[in-house]
Formats: sequence, C-alpha cells, structure tokens
Amino acid sequence: MTTASYPDTRLLIDNEWCDAASGKTLNVINPATGKPIGRVAHAGIADLDRALEAAQRGFQAWRKVPANERAAIMRKAAGLVRERAADIARVLTQEQGKPFVEARGEVLAGADIIEWFADEGRRVYGRIVPSRNLNAQQLVIKEPVGPVAAFTPWNFPINQIVRKLGAALASGCSFLVKAPEETPASPAALLQAFVDAGVPKGTVGLVFGDPAEISSYLIPHPIIRKVTFTGSTPVGKQLAAMAGAHMKRATMELGGHAPVIVAEDADIALAVKASGAAKFRNAGQVCISPTRFLVHNSIREEFAKAMVKHAESLKLGDGLAEGTTLGPLANARRLTAMAKVIEDARATGATVATGGERVGGEGNFFAPTVLTDVSLSADVFNNEPFGPIAAIRGFDKIEDAIAEANRLPYGLAGYAYTQSIKNLHLLSHQLEVGMLWVNQPATPTPEMPFGGVKDSGYGSEGGPEAMEAYLVTKAVSVTAV
Repeated sequence: MTTASYPDTRLLIDNEWCDAASGKTLNVINPATGKPIGRVAHAGIADLDRALEAAQRGFQAWRKVPANERAAIMRKAAGLVRERAADIARVLTQEQGKPFVEARGEVLAGADIIEWFADEGRRVYGRIVPSRNLNAQQLVIKEPVGPVAAFTPWNFPINQIVRKLGAALASGCSFLVKAPEETPASPAALLQAFVDAGVPKGTVGLVFGDPAEISSYLIPHPIIRKVTFTGSTPVGKQLAAMAGAHMKRATMELGGHAPVIVAEDADIALAVKASGAAKFRNAGQVCISPTRFLVHNSIREEFAKAMVKHAESLKLGDGLAEGTTLGPLANARRLTAMAKVIEDARATGATVATGGERVGGEGNFFAPTVLTDVSLSADVFNNEPFGPIAAIRGFDKIEDAIAEANRLPYGLAGYAYTQSIKNLHLLSHQLEVGMLWVNQPATPTPEMPFGGVKDSGYGSEGGPEAMEAYLVTKAVSVTAV
C-alpha cells in the first residue's frame, strides 16, 4: 500500500479533462516523504473564462432537469464514489497524509452526504398563499440561484467539496470549484464520478492555480451568483467582503478554536476516549477539532494523565502503512507552526506532558502533544493550533468555563462532558457555538446544520438550512382576467 500509484491531475471544463492553456503545472508533495509524487495543472485567466462559460451552459441545462432525475443522477454518482472508495482513499492519503482508514471513511461519508442532498432536493417546496383577492392566486416559488464558485481546503479534500456540491446540485445550480493544489487528485476522482453518472456538460467544473488570482476573478464575475468558502477566518473575511461588494450570496465556514468543557461529574474515560480521538484525527488539522480543554480542577490531573496515555498509544507513520493511527502534517509549514506554538506555551509557563517535537528527519511528522497548566496568555489558548496539540487548563465553576469558552471571537464547535441536567441546560443555552456535542465525539451528519457563529462564519453546510443559500425565493401573484 505504501507504493500505490498517484495520478497527475488536469482541469475539468465542460466534462473534459484538459491541460492549462499555458501548460503550467505544479508539484504535488507526499507529506509522509516530502517528495513530489505528481503534477497538477495551473489554470490561468483563459482557462477560467472557459470554465465560467461552461458553468453557465451547465446551469441552463441542469436547472431544467426535474428534481427526481437530478436525484437519480446524484445517487448514481454517490454509488460510483462508494465503489471507488478504496482507490480514492489511497490517493487522498498520499497527497494529504491522513491514515488510510480515515481517508476511506471520509470518502464513504462523502457518498452519504451526496445521497442525502439528492433526496433533499426533491423536497424543495414552494407554497400557495391565500390571496386577499379571490380572483388572484399567490405563489411562492423556489428557484436555483445560478452558477456557484466554491473554494475548498486541503484538510478534507472530499468532505469539504461534497457539502457544497451536494446542496448546489440538488438545488439545480451548476458548480465550479477551486480545489486545493496540495490535494488535487481526490477531488478530481470525486467529480469524475459525477461526469460518469451523466451530469450535463458544464454542470461540474474543477480548477487549480493561484488562490488569490482565481478568487479575485471568479467572485466578481457576473456569471457567478453564489460563493462558498471553507478556510481561515482572515481569508474568509476578504472573500466575504469581495462577494458583498458584488451582491453575491456567500456561505462562510471559517476557523474555529473548539472548547472542551469537562465538568466535575464527567465520565473521564468517555471524555478522554471521545475527545482524544477527535483531537488527533487528521493530526488535529480539523476545523472542529477540540483544542482548548477546560477541565474541573478536581479531576484535572486524572484527566491529563489519561490523555497523555491516549496520545502515547497512537502509532505515528505513513498513512498507507499498516497500523498507522496518526499521519504526518499536511505540509512543512505546519511543522514550523507547531514548533512556534510549543515554544510559546513553554515560555508562558505550560508543561509539555508528552510530545512537543518533530519526529524523524523525513516527512512532516509531529508527535501527538499534551500541554498542561496552560496560561490564558499562551498562543495555543488564543489562536487555533491546527495540529496534534491538546492544551489543558483547569476551572472551579462551570460558569467560569463557559465564560472562557466564549472569550474568543470564534464560535464553530464546542464539546462538553457532564451528567448534570443543570450543566447541560447552561451549556446548551450559553455556549456561543454553531455546533455542540455533549458526551460524544463530533457527529456532523448531513441532516444536521453545520456552521459557526461570530468569526467562525455564517450559513450552514448541513441540514435543510444548507439548501436555502442556493435557492432564490420568487413571489408570483396572478389575477384571472
């Protein structure tokens, strides 16, 4: 498995795979080795123009396909993704680094998301509104907003596309995605399934290139009517401002810094098992990853020891190697970032209970890390680490933990462990997050809303709420003459 082949990736325009007009390509690096494994086409403005024209034609064709037929095509695509899951996962692991088991799980979850949105598209209902004039009929009609420009990150190359793609296609929109240059082949395999399933030409498109150039060209372009982005808060704010300047709808799923509140009455074993698994999933490179562990002082030491034991039980290695449970960081930049986080934590008084350093001289491996006695002034308690670092701090009152959880401008996900109905009530109503999971790991199922508040963005990429951003509401009143 460690020597699986990796394909070069081209642009998808009008259902055809093509090179960039300039012929320019970029290296794709395997994060487990630090060595190139393939190439990806680098689009220029001429390629974007072709992709936009194709998306416009695709929209005009796809919107005319009845909802039940759209659902059938989407379900066929999901079936192809499921059939090809192992092959797609091997490619994903090579370009992104996560263990093969996690990669395959991401691909299969993507198929589930596609199927859910396929069926939800059949339930896009308008309504009849009783008129004040008995000779008139008042209708509310839902229509697709138009071609969509999507921008997705490298940490979940399949998942972060299908949440946008599923809602867009189910609504009747065409979909043009600027996927990450670091992880191009798995998105290409995903969109190939839709081409093979029979979507009209131009309904889906895929480009790669310079992120700033592509976003600054696609977002203002008159063909694009909806923008959706997953990524960092600073970049999200820039793209949201650009979309607003051109009156484009936008969904922003931005950075988080998820608090984990472990109350005095928590089941410690459950809390460590669930939050530990979530913390080190994808080497901590997850927007909803638990990051700030707020643990009641009466159980803080016991919890920290158990978390250290969990971290030390993980097997660090190449994601395609047998038994690997923690892969490399996605790129060398993350290694530098982790070193800075650890240096700052130590300088502000934290103790490195385990980990805290790079492992080996080849690849982007960083040891799973647990920090204790972390100061509120430490960088790790103020900025999302986006890596395999669990930072623990104690509290005496649940109200104080909630206040600390709400202190930062982020509000994506939160976690809590308690057996108290009173605590559950306080947490449910007072935590400023878009998603809260209590006594369980994260379960972002497609039927539930997925999104944040405050600087973590706006809009949903799950549940019926996700469909609204891709639909226009039209009021129609007709009088018989």
